Amino acid sequence: MWPETEKTQELLHGIQQGDADAVNRLLERHRDAVRRLVQMRLDQRVQRRVDVSDVVQDVFVEANRRLADYVNLPQPMPFHLWLRQIAQDRIIDAHRRHRASAKRSVDREQHIAVPAGMDRSSMELAAQLVDPELTPAAAATQHEMAQRVEAAIAKLADQDAEIIVMRHYEHLTNQEIAVALELSEPAASMRYLRAVRRLRELLGEVKP
Repeated sequence: MWPETEKTQELLHGIQQGDADAVNRLLERHRDAVRRLVQMRLDQRVQRRVDVSDVVQDVFVEANRRLADYVNLPQPMPFHLWLRQIAQDRIIDAHRRHRASAKRSVDREQHIAVPAGMDRSSMELAAQLVDPELTPAAAATQHEMAQRVEAAIAKLADQDAEIIVMRHYEHLTNQEIAVALELSEPAASMRYLRAVRRLRELLGEVKP
């Protein structure tokens, strides 16, 4: 989901050397990933009132404002995780601004909804969770399996859904998740394993 880090580091070095064009190239190469993140995590009710593009633009305005500090001070996290954190803050802001018009507070109900077009990630996850002994004739179609996975994720506790989505839809490594969630790597691994175990249980309960 996120661009490879080697080119990002080259652009960050260019920015440190005063290359103004490197700023635009750095932010632009992360635009698709930020849009996907916002589409995934912005409450569907809020998306009926707020254009995803507007939230993405707010993310880049804020990132551009803070970029000099990021490149010139000791970096606490990789650039894509830093940018992801800014996006998370803008998403929370959008939830807060529009909660009054929602029937229930979106601050208290932020279950992650896997948006349309992400069937491939759902199918890849399903392939890891379903019974490998099932024959193609006995198993649901790929699309149905993707729907079952998404329905099961929706039933997970927020903490479990968070780490499943970070791992399988944002494609973050365990190390990156640990940094983003401010956990040790062993703690992040244990949280992920517990979430997978619960997801597998729920997947068995969700009927096609």
